[in-house]
Amino acid sequence: MKNLWSDEESKEFTTDLELRVYTSNLLGQSDELVLHGGGNTSVKVEVEDEDILYVKGSGWDLVSIKAEGFAPVKLEALWEMAKLPTLSDSNMVMLQKAAMIDKTAPNPSVEAILHAIIPFKFVDHTHADAVVTISNSVSGIENIQKLFPNFLIIPYVMPGFLLAQKIYKKTKDLDWSKCEGIILHNHGIFTFDDDAKKSYTKMIDAVTKAEEFLTENAKVTLKLSNAKKEIDLKKLQHLLTKHKGFPVVLHVNRSNLAYTYATHEDLEHFTCRGVLTPEHIIRTKRMPLVLFNDNFENAIEIYEAKYKEYFETFATHEICLNPTPNYVVVKDYGIICFGKDAKESSIINDIVEHTMLAVLRADMLGGYKSINVADSFAMEYWELEQVKLRK
Repeated sequence: MKNLWSDEESKEFTTDLELRVYTSNLLGQSDELVLHGGGNTSVKVEVEDEDILYVKGSGWDLVSIKAEGFAPVKLEALWEMAKLPTLSDSNMVMLQKAAMIDKTAPNPSVEAILHAIIPFKFVDHTHADAVVTISNSVSGIENIQKLFPNFLIIPYVMPGFLLAQKIYKKTKDLDWSKCEGIILHNHGIFTFDDDAKKSYTKMIDAVTKAEEFLTENAKVTLKLSNAKKEIDLKKLQHLLTKHKGFPVVLHVNRSNLAYTYATHEDLEHFTCRGVLTPEHIIRTKRMPLVLFNDNFENAIEIYEAKYKEYFETFATHEICLNPTPNYVVVKDYGIICFGKDAKESSIINDIVEHTMLAVLRADMLGGYKSINVADSFAMEYWELEQVKLRK
């Protein structure tokens, strides 16, 4: 993982918020760290004798975020929220909005409370592929503990208030000076410091350590794509349009990675083990449609029936989303992603690309293991994630 910090460039920035924007943009330049809105960052500053957390606002990407993309929230108010025994999503959003010193700013990240309780000026959070690949394996906890002995390691917890509350309780007696970062299993990594460069560098160094571990222990050899096999893309597109209820645009991926992924022997089990990081589920659903032949209509109907069964198993008051898949794995062919336009189908393809490599690597560490089905449903139907998708 290349460290993109430039001492020369950093001289242009005179305030902590400007430096926060700068290192956020650096993190956002790597898809291996953050992908399509993933990750968040913050900085704590004093404004008119009051401590304020400037945290990434909802709807902004780190690669392009500007100062106005950060939500300024009163730090004390966030601390008080962390102490509450319970806090609903809607109340959390309301209280965070009420604590903002600029009501025209975007809504604060759902991780604002967690950023607040970490007692350092700069906090960086990414969903680094290398770290999540290791944690998303059956030997994940063991390997993460060996690689990062001085990190606070947290088993998967639903993001937002529940995660912040858990870390608040676990760190009441923590000597933060000896804590190099936080790793959230199946989710991502936090680094922090009172210096922007040091916090950013800690992230790059930690991810590099994870990448080196994967290079040594989970090197993947890709097969050369076989371009001979063809499928009726027009027929597939027509059927998906009919089932989705709107015209879809296909993104066909026949790369060596996609071909290697699609030629696995036990394809249905292999490809249907869950998402790489929880937030991906709002884009991809928990699993793809797997096609073995050209009986597309029957395969789509079976997928939709299974999705409705999944929904009915866990739903309490939610409204079922469209049960049609968001991407397809075609045996011995490759991957096909689709959305309402080329941009959406490309975003889904990007996420699936990162997931495919992670799955192949995690299997070499003993087996890929994502969050369970119940947690997947909770994330897919989480009100705060659905708001992101609508935006």
